[in-house]
Amino acid sequence: TDLRPLDILSEAVPAAGQPRGMRVFQAQGVRGFQLSSSRPRALGFPASRLFIHCERFPEEFSIIVTLRALRGPAKRNEYIFTLMLEESPSVLVGLRYAPDKLHFLFWSQERAGGRQSRVTFPNVSLSDSQWHTLILAVSGQSFSLTVDCSIPKDVVVETPFPASLSVRRASFYLGTRRRRKGVFTGLLRQLVLLPGADATPRVCHAVNFKVATLSVPTALQDVPAKPVSNEVLKHPYGHDMKVTLGARPRCSKQEKAQFWFNASRRGLYLCNGSTWLSMLEVQHRLDYVEEYQNLVTNSETMGIEVFSIPKVGLFAAMANRITPPGSAIYRWMDGKFVHYQNIPTHQAQSWKYFTIGKKIFLAVANFEQNERGQEFSVIYKWSRRKAKFITYQRLSTHSARDWEAFVIEGEAFLAVVNHREGNNHNIDSVIYRWNPRTGLFETNQTIPTSGAYDWEFFTIGPYSFLAVANTFNGTSTKIYSHIYIWLSGSFQLFQSILTFGAADWEVFHIGDRVFLAVANSHSYDSGMPAPSNFYAINSSIYELNITAQMFVKFQDLLTYSALDWEFFSVGDDSFLVVANSFDGFTFSVNSIIYRWQGYEGFVAAHHLPTVGCRDWEAFHTAEGSYLFYSSAKEPLSKVLKLKTT
Repeated sequence: TDLRPLDILSEAVPAAGQPRGMRVFQAQGVRGFQLSSSRPRALGFPASRLFIHCERFPEEFSIIVTLRALRGPAKRNEYIFTLMLEESPSVLVGLRYAPDKLHFLFWSQERAGGRQSRVTFPNVSLSDSQWHTLILAVSGQSFSLTVDCSIPKDVVVETPFPASLSVRRASFYLGTRRRRKGVFTGLLRQLVLLPGADATPRVCHAVNFKVATLSVPTALQDVPAKPVSNEVLKHPYGHDMKVTLGARPRCSKQEKAQFWFNASRRGLYLCNGSTWLSMLEVQHRLDYVEEYQNLVTNSETMGIEVFSIPKVGLFAAMANRITPPGSAIYRWMDGKFVHYQNIPTHQAQSWKYFTIGKKIFLAVANFEQNERGQEFSVIYKWSRRKAKFITYQRLSTHSARDWEAFVIEGEAFLAVVNHREGNNHNIDSVIYRWNPRTGLFETNQTIPTSGAYDWEFFTIGPYSFLAVANTFNGTSTKIYSHIYIWLSGSFQLFQSILTFGAADWEVFHIGDRVFLAVANSHSYDSGMPAPSNFYAINSSIYELNITAQMFVKFQDLLTYSALDWEFFSVGDDSFLVVANSFDGFTFSVNSIIYRWQGYEGFVAAHHLPTVGCRDWEAFHTAEGSYLFYSSAKEPLSKVLKLKTT
């Protein structure tokens, strides 16, 4: 287990630069080598350069590969690498993939003269133009494949890997079988052989599992986002460099790898094909918060959803309590929100904006029945012709509080929180799956919840999670809220956390650290003596402990009937703002912005006067950064501007 990794990819790259037949390209912020099919032999080197003291391939080993495979024909096979004798067309050891499977090849010596053996891993989808890290562990008859540090796929075969495979007069070839057919067409970042060990524990310790590394050639190592001293940024990826000045230009595939200089913010940005990424910018710091816009609403507002429709603009959907007139949608025009559309709702609690392909949707969680005594929550679809949201699908719900939309393995889902049915708070909440054939959401799974308020979906590496905020079980608010993990086609319980009238979960990242904050609203238990104050209660922040594979408490913060957390950043600084709604005496309570202070955790930085604060939303425009809060006690919401230095 102490044997050193043998970096096959680095060995193919001479110290003076990259060999002929290879070019450096960058995709999704990660560098890799693109191989040429015109000179397949140029991509090889003698195995003796790696096997210096022994001419035999290890009996037990791991192969670590990081690659980005392009979408290609359904039957196309491409080689990642091969080890071949100079005088023979047979493959001693090799790895090749098809669009939905991976093949490990080796030369078996069980029969006279030997024969080619193959171990196949089905249902391995690599041809999606995304980065993936593969770890293949081999020991005798056992073969194990781990993709992006997910659950290993294990295969046991009759023919074991040979205990003594000679590599004398053999050569490694990158992305080829020494001929033009089957040459690897994607990007190759890592190719390492680790003798005598399963590399999974050594590789799978970072958050970004798709580009987890053991050893990467120097030419592919990450470039610092900011140049050292006065060094000029270089652009080595084979594109013509162009710098645009003035207002924010479009960033699409056509502008990929082009630069934009924003004179007002003194920032240099790079287009990655969809978004302008900051390369050099004067970092702003939050100085203070000022009142920017008072928005008179149809009625008290239970929730806000801020979203942007491409080529149309920025919008805010308000979940208003009273019907009629229902809930309102506002559009950002000339630096202010102005009324755009009214939608009939029934004591709306929240909105959720999401897209499926080119379709744009907005779902409302209705808490009460309509005028016909029917209880529905409704999904609306954006009509490009009418430039408005129109009714698309009604779903039966029970005092719905929240919607959450998410995608897992290319499939779209929509989860509703059902709060109660009559006086029964212990009911099922429902997860719907999009059926692309019918164009409708259909029930996929039900999960028992207790007076639930909120769903929060998040991913960590290849894993998908869904957290529910359980609020009240009919007798107590001191109950467990649950985190579920997606395994084998459904959500299964991952962890339970004791909460006190939980109203919201907020997941956020600071560097490589993953946090989960819960807003506890009140402490009540019918079987216990009443506390001095039901509403002055700690809300908690939890941090993911990767070693323990669970969230552990990081910090408690005193809150007053907290109903929402919102995470946002200004420059390099991270913040959390809490919606304090009631302190036991008045709804006029300060909501607080906490600043991330590293070792100190989150420290109170700004106290914001609010009235019955229910929801916070952070958003950005070309004019600056803002916070938007809704009041559940008066028909007035406020937009606050973040003033920076």
